[in-house]
Amino acid sequence: MPGLGKHRRPKQRPIARKLAFAGTGGAALALPLISATTAGAAVTQPAAAPAVKTVALPAVKPAVEKAALPLTYSVTVGDTLSKIAVEHAVSGGWQALYEANRSAIGSDPAIIRPGLKLSIGAAAKAAAAKATGVKAAAAVKPATTYANNLDGWIRQSLDIMSRHGIPGSYNGIHRNVMRESSGNPMAINNWDSNAAAGIPSKGLLQVIDPTFRAYHVPGTSLDSYDPVANITAACNYAAARYGSIDNVNGAY
Repeated sequence: MPGLGKHRRPKQRPIARKLAFAGTGGAALALPLISATTAGAAVTQPAAAPAVKTVALPAVKPAVEKAALPLTYSVTVGDTLSKIAVEHAVSGGWQALYEANRSAIGSDPAIIRPGLKLSIGAAAKAAAAKATGVKAAAAVKPATTYANNLDGWIRQSLDIMSRHGIPGSYNGIHRNVMRESSGNPMAINNWDSNAAAGIPSKGLLQVIDPTFRAYHVPGTSLDSYDPVANITAACNYAAARYGSIDNVNGAY
């Protein structure tokens, strides 16, 4: 019997307590699982970047310049190398034109026959470049000393003639000097028609003053008695009229 005035607490049945605990504990255990699943579903993975394709461009080949074709000119009646060189602006003048066509023209640059084909393009430019190179090389050479006699005068004249493209040889000059003046640079002719006209022939190659002035070569003396100036001017005149002093074998 229970005592008077005391209340008894109702006892829970053991099975009910076990269920409540199991219910509470199950909820506690289940919540983290549900939360983790929800969080995992909320995260968005970044999209993969699209692959970049590399396109290989074809190699660019450098432009190849076309080689300039040689230009040719057909000689007509009345043509001279000097005239052709001026009309076609040949670099290096008639001398370069002659060097470029020496095999076709021959040993005499004053004689070019009508119909002859001359190269005035690439070949002439090459000859001019070669001539320029020769001049440049000559410029750095030490000055040559020449003997003050006929041999030295002829050799000095030949060097000057070479620089100016005037043809002639040692033997050709020497032969004509000996015939005209016997090697005397002060020789003068006071008896022929030129002397009668007041313009006597003078010097080693007996040149009259008008001819000397017309064919005087720059860099030489203006005195027609000067042996080197006299030889060089006379050879320049002979080249224009006969092709070369070598072609002169008598009075000229």
